[in-house]
Amino acid sequence: MRTAYLASLLLFMSNLPVMATTSNQPLTHNSNQHTHDSNSELTVYKSKNCGCCKEWVTHMNKNGFNTTAIDVVDMGTIKNNYQIKPNQRSCHTAVSADGFIFEGHVPAKFVKQFLSEQHPEGTIGLSVPAMPVGTPGMEMGNVFHKYNINLLTIDSPAVSYQYIEQYAEQF
Repeated sequence: MRTAYLASLLLFMSNLPVMATTSNQPLTHNSNQHTHDSNSELTVYKSKNCGCCKEWVTHMNKNGFNTTAIDVVDMGTIKNNYQIKPNQRSCHTAVSADGFIFEGHVPAKFVKQFLSEQHPEGTIGLSVPAMPVGTPGMEMGNVFHKYNINLLTIDSPAVSYQYIEQYAEQF
């Protein structure tokens, strides 16, 4: 049993982006060297049984992203590794090719917008905490709940990047 666990852990770890650092400082991004296009690559860490995560991946692919989905047993480890604060967590975590984090059901429109912008040092990405009904991947008929897309930083409280009041604003 332990051998199977270690083998699956090694396989999982071999699929993670390199996250090495030579100091005790958190991982950061060089925010001034980002160039992007609508075909940005995303690695999506998710539970294999989560249907809404699969739907979000489909939404991203339909909107010009090239996603690689990796099924993970312990999402808490992923979220800890990428320094996602507990109050900003959701069901899946996406990582851009240059290391920005997109936590939860962030619409493709705002991932593209974020990737086209310059960000101050310490910015790590965007989050839609929890799983608001009506977000991409969480559609339930005509039901829609207003929500915030938050800017994630290493050491600051979350601030609103965009407040979504209506379903159509997501696209």
